[in-house]
Amino acid sequence: MKQSLQIWLDAARPKTLPLALVSILTGSVLAYSTGQFSMTIAIMAFVTATLLQILSNLANDYGDAVKGTDNENRLGPQRAMQSGAVTAEQMKKAIIFNVVLTIIAGLTLVFYSLSSFESIITFIGLGVLAILAAIAYTMGSKPYGYVGLGDLSVFLFFGLLGVSGTYFLHTGHVDAVLFLPALGCGLLAVAVLNINNMRDIENDTECGKRTVAVRLGQRKAKQYHFILLAGALLAFAVYLLIQDKPVWISLPFLLSIYVVVHHGKAVWETKAPAQIAPMMPIIVKCSLVTNVLFATIVVAQTLIS
Repeated sequence: MKQSLQIWLDAARPKTLPLALVSILTGSVLAYSTGQFSMTIAIMAFVTATLLQILSNLANDYGDAVKGTDNENRLGPQRAMQSGAVTAEQMKKAIIFNVVLTIIAGLTLVFYSLSSFESIITFIGLGVLAILAAIAYTMGSKPYGYVGLGDLSVFLFFGLLGVSGTYFLHTGHVDAVLFLPALGCGLLAVAVLNINNMRDIENDTECGKRTVAVRLGQRKAKQYHFILLAGALLAFAVYLLIQDKPVWISLPFLLSIYVVVHHGKAVWETKAPAQIAPMMPIIVKCSLVTNVLFATIVVAQTLIS
């Protein structure tokens, strides 16, 4: 029983879960800065986002295994179906079970947070779209992750929609200024995916998985990574600086700049995909540190106002 639980825990890829949570954190903190924060909504949004991320991970495990992309040449950690610990039928059942849990959590969140019929229908539609996007990334006859659209999907759901949608659940409206932190959050999420794709660039090329990294090639994928990192830092920094608050409150964000720049330099100096593999947990930490620092500064700005 314990071993079976560990297998499914590994299949859920807990190290990736912070990626789903940072957009919820950012959107919730921005709502807090307006005095319209609800802890209940934040918790329910965290639960729903976590279930969506797990769904995406399970579907990715299934899709890549069935298509043969998860093979002995892949550099990343061995996955559940790839290792033989989980059968295709078991993974299908786990995906269906996760979809049911996600729907329950999502509907509970929507009906608790919203009262407008139009808003409820809109968010139910977005929820359905998020579930379909999680599944269709690698599953099905034409998975969009295999034609290089994964970056766009991650940017939308982990950035623009994740941040602005969470903010709306708290406040009932969306402000244009949200675009900056949503942009930063989304670009960092794409940077995480790009590290994953640069690591797997050789195997993905052989298996016909045309990710953005495969389409660009290793050198241009590094340049693309630098643009993602720089864009994210700039978006967060500009938002903090345009607030009518003392500049010194934002100084801790310099730590995030140091961490991200150090990571970007290390990526640029790599010579082979195998050297990219150890950088996956590092870029996840970069994303987490940046978003948490940003959230902390926003809270500090709110408290002194």
